[in-house]
Formats: sequence, structure tokens, C-alpha cells
Amino acid sequence: MAKWSLQDAKNRFSEVVTAARKSPQTVTKHGKPAVVVVDVETYQRLTKTKKLMKNGKELNFIEHLLAMPKGGNFEFGRRKPKRRDIAF
Repeated sequence: MAKWSLQDAKNRFSEVVTAARKSPQTVTKHGKPAVVVVDVETYQRLTKTKKLMKNGKELNFIEHLLAMPKGGNFEFGRRKPKRRDIAF
């Protein structure tokens, strides 16, 4: 991933954008990474949220919980706690 100082990124913004279309570009401030410039497709892929659907209808969170299977024997295993050595 290419790195640009903030000053260079400001002065050569068009080049940063062109490079970001090929791969993410890191912009540093005082030598430390501050932001990453990415192309639109990457941004949309990273921020896309999966919608909960049932029978073609989008569900809100409450509807999603209510749509969970009911009944049945669900057993959830328990982990055995680790014993601690305690000095008295």
C-alpha cells in the first residue's frame, strides 16, 4: 500500500485519486497513518450491510428475533472453568 504525507497528498491529490483506483493509498500525518483512500467499489463493498430477509420481505431486528425457530431441544454446552491456584 502506497504512503503519502498529508502535504504531498494535498499537493498531488489527483495522483492520489488515480492511484486509489488501483489500490488503497495511505495518507500519513506527522509520520503516522491517518486515513486510507480507496476506490468507490471497495468502499461500497466494505460498508455494505446484509439485510435480513424472510419470504422476500426485509426484516427489522425485532422481526428477525421473532422469526427464529421456536421449541425444540436446544442444549448449550458449558465450559468447565479452569481452577486457579490460590495461596492462603
